[in-house]
Amino acid sequence: MEITFGAKGADITDRFRAYAEEKLAKVTQLLPRATALDVKLTRHAVPHTSVAGGRVEITVHGPGSIIRAESDGPDKYMAFDSAYHRVMERARRVHDKRTDHGGRKRTPLHEAVATGFQQVDITPADPAVVEAVRTGSIPTIEGEQQETDWSPVVIRQKRFPSKRMSVRDAVDQMELVGHPFYLFVDDASGECAVVYRRKGWSYGVITLDDQASEAAAADSERAAS
Repeated sequence: MEITFGAKGADITDRFRAYAEEKLAKVTQLLPRATALDVKLTRHAVPHTSVAGGRVEITVHGPGSIIRAESDGPDKYMAFDSAYHRVMERARRVHDKRTDHGGRKRTPLHEAVATGFQQVDITPADPAVVEAVRTGSIPTIEGEQQETDWSPVVIRQKRFPSKRMSVRDAVDQMELVGHPFYLFVDDASGECAVVYRRKGWSYGVITLDDQASEAAAADSERAAS
């Protein structure tokens, strides 16, 4: 895998290059499908002092995915070490991930609701808070509007192009970007689904079932009456 070095306001010395290449060899062992690796060094001065700090950005390019981490430090070696450890942590998650190959275990929405989301390690919102948001008594923030007043609930809306992929690929993408969940379109069923990280190295998949939702709603109405 090719390792490319770049610098802004700083010099890439042979000593630093050798130091970085030796450590980054471990990344190539964990991610053999990676195609390129970029290291960018930026030198900046701490205001009102004579101390020169630096920022190191490490980007690992792979087929259809990217791992990226950056860190600041009092010198380029400390900044590199910090960014390197973050990249290695994400690379290990991808390498050591465990998925259910037997049958893509899914949790129907009505079962999750009936058990209080215990099997998916999700804590539902307080009904009073949800009702307050619905009625407008708690303001929400839409789009990229900046938060001006304090609010216990902040809702930001973002739209992304839909991507069709397998559950395994969705787990890969989630780990590469460092998020606790990932929304995608299941290539096998054509349905919208969410993969999420559970405790340890286990993962879960949540999908929606229209028929089950209607049945659950009917049961709730009967119970209320």
